[in-house]
Amino acid sequence: MNNKIQYKDFFGLKEQAVATTTGLSVAPDKLTDPNVQAQIKKGVKVRVEGEIDEAQLLNHITDYKGGVEYVLVDPATAMNVADEIKQFAAKKRIDIIKFKMSSSGTVGYFLFKLGEDAAKESQQIQGYISQKPEVKHFRFNVRQQKQSREQSM
Repeated sequence: MNNKIQYKDFFGLKEQAVATTTGLSVAPDKLTDPNVQAQIKKGVKVRVEGEIDEAQLLNHITDYKGGVEYVLVDPATAMNVADEIKQFAAKKRIDIIKFKMSSSGTVGYFLFKLGEDAAKESQQIQGYISQKPEVKHFRFNVRQQKQSREQSM
C-alpha cells in the first residue's frame, strides 16, 4: 500500500483543493487601498509584508538551525505559550539556549541547542508549535547575535 494513502487513512486526512492564485503581497499601509480590498473580496490571499509566512507542514530539515520564531494571535497569552513550549522542550530533553519576547508580546523567539538528531528535534518542535491555536505563524529562524534587541523584534 502506498505510504501516502496509508498515512491519510490512519489519520483520516482528506486532500484540500489548492488555490490557483498565488496571492498578493502588500505593504501594511496599502491594506486599506480599494484595489487591495477588491482583491480580498475576490478571495485572493493577501500577505502583509513583514509578516511571517504560514508554516508549511513539510519539514525542511535544512532550515532548522535551532531557532524558532513565532507570532501569536493574542499577546495576552504570550507567557502561557512560552511556558508551555519550555515544558515541552524539557519533556523532550531539548535544551533552550535563549528565549526572547517582543515588548508587545506578539513575537516570541526560542534558540534551542542542536542535539544529535536535529531532524527529529525539528519535527517534534514543528509538530508541537503548529498545533497550538494561539500561534498564528512560525518559522525556523536563527537571529543574528550581533543585532540589537530593537532590530530583532
